[in-house]
Amino acid sequence: MQDRSRSKEETVDALHAVAAEMHDRMMRGEPPRMTLPVRSKKNIAFDEKLNVYKYGSKKTIRDATSLGSAHQLLRALHVTEFMEDMIESKKSSTLREMYYISEGWGYGKFGSQNESNNLAEDLEIVTGCLREDFKLRPEEDGARIIGNLTFQERNRRGEWMRINCRDDVGDSGYGVPYNVESEKLQLVEHDIDFMMAIETGGMFDRLVENGFDELARCGLIHLKGQP
Repeated sequence: MQDRSRSKEETVDALHAVAAEMHDRMMRGEPPRMTLPVRSKKNIAFDEKLNVYKYGSKKTIRDATSLGSAHQLLRALHVTEFMEDMIESKKSSTLREMYYISEGWGYGKFGSQNESNNLAEDLEIVTGCLREDFKLRPEEDGARIIGNLTFQERNRRGEWMRINCRDDVGDSGYGVPYNVESEKLQLVEHDIDFMMAIETGGMFDRLVENGFDELARCGLIHLKGQP
């Protein structure tokens, strides 16, 4: 996780740097490689500033000295190209869609969605960008909120809309956009005592039906599997 989102130009430059590292080594007659964080419990540390767990400083080198590693580097290049296309076309995609699109990448296709998810996460760390900078979102729609909170969200025309998550929405709640940076979404005001995070859709719907948000003066957020 990074401290801030990157501009379009910064994100594209960071993606180009990943490909450039491989290209430069090949031009020198050396195997292409990519430096990645070590995925182990010993390389996870708590960031007190952001209040989250992050990968530590330990790195591993993935190079094309074996067929399996070469395939992994090929996937990384396909993904960086896919991400750049999303950025340049001002579109977005889901992680699952990227996995299915990889079926057309020949030797670069993923064996499972977990592989594509992990690579997207690795690229976040390597480039210093957020997943939102890559125009990637976890699934077709994001978390949903019910409660007396008011947000302002910038619509596709660039205009700010003011939305109260209790009075201006139906029983399904307010759908949180995949990009929650300040230039897209801002909390205006709230009149609640706490937020309750709910994992399952069934429990979220039941609490909404019972008017729990008003009884307990809280906001209900359905996470849809996101931490």
